[in-house]
Parts: sequence; C-alpha cells; structure tokens
Amino acid sequence: MEIFSSAPGVERFTETDLSLLRDELMQSGLDHWQAAELISSFLTVRGYGVSHHAARGAASRIESVGCSLKSMQEELEKLALVM
Repeated sequence: MEIFSSAPGVERFTETDLSLLRDELMQSGLDHWQAAELISSFLTVRGYGVSHHAARGAASRIESVGCSLKSMQEELEKLALVM
C-alpha cells in the first residue's frame, strides 16, 4: 500500500517501509553519520543511488521535523538517484 498518490516518475515508498525506517532511526540512538548510512542502505536496497553527503543533510532534516512519514517521503524522493 502506498501512502501518497504518485506523480509519474516519482518513487513512493510504502507506509510499512517508511514506518520501519522511522522506527529504526528514532529508537536506535544513531548519530547523523549512522542515520545517513541507514538511509543510504534503505535506498540502495531498493535500487537507488544516494550521495552520502546529501543523506547526512536529510537525516538532520528528518530529525528536525519530527520524522513524520510525509517528511520522510519527501526527503527520500529528493535523495533517490535512479541507477
């Protein structure tokens, strides 16, 4: 099940995937470097490339906006590079 309507060419991650990622980010006590690595791994497993520098920025922004599923979706859309 996808949580938002998809625009053509825009990846939409499932609510379940985003919830699992959010839980891992919030409960594991990761620093920004580790959170960026987790985000990078999340995208890589799904066939996307990602800049580690951009992933660190996204980790900070996700944390600052309270890690809502919508904000995570938006940040991941910005990061996901088609391979």
